[in-house]
Amino acid sequence: MAENDGRMHLVIVRHGESEWNLKNLFTGWTDVDLTDTGRKEATAGGKALREAGFDFDVCYTSLLKRAIHTLNIVLDELDRAWLPVHKTWRLNERHYGALQGLNKADAAAEHGEDQVLIWRRSFDVRPPALTPGDERDPHVQAMFRDVPQEDLPYCECLDDTIKRAWPYFEQEIKPQLEAGKRVLIAAHGNSLRALYMQFEHLTPDEILKVNIPTGVPLSYTFDKGWNVVDKHYIGDPETIAKKIEAVANQGKAKK
Repeated sequence: MAENDGRMHLVIVRHGESEWNLKNLFTGWTDVDLTDTGRKEATAGGKALREAGFDFDVCYTSLLKRAIHTLNIVLDELDRAWLPVHKTWRLNERHYGALQGLNKADAAAEHGEDQVLIWRRSFDVRPPALTPGDERDPHVQAMFRDVPQEDLPYCECLDDTIKRAWPYFEQEIKPQLEAGKRVLIAAHGNSLRALYMQFEHLTPDEILKVNIPTGVPLSYTFDKGWNVVDKHYIGDPETIAKKIEAVANQGKAKK
């Protein structure tokens, strides 16, 4: 995979199906684990990378176990468990505030599919905020004890997620890529959409329509000017298309 023409290689992968994905619940920063299906998705993603000849030098993930465990499974498939891994809250999923733990279809039935779509996919509309001290509040959770209190949210829109994820990419990950390192990021639907939007210079309306499937590696190659010269999912196209459709349908009311 390594080349000497200045091209940079990055693979991003959304975590496999989580326990709350299965239940169609708003998850956000709630630290739920992978389902058996999610572990199988991560295994398949790692196998696809291995069969396609991918290798990596450094990895990044969030502080949430569904992303961490996805990365670990992928690295096991690649026989690269020894690679350095950097974990950061800045790659966490978008914080869904008081929606966390609610069923998406039930929310759509109660508030309307349009409102749920706005909460899930709008660029700058925040969901209802948590009350300080709520058990879901990151300010009172041990996982975030080393994060400055003023940086922790009570809820987030996608714009908020971009404002923490993209500077981290520029400050920490971009220099690694520019130094010739091959980078793997395992994260979440919205933190990865935050990067996707910047890579491809999408508008807020365009990113609204982007759905990233679970457990499927997405390969990017950039030239020296950070233009995308190649982008493709790694795996079976029909399976990937079904996964993308499933993500798009999560916020619809059950018929």
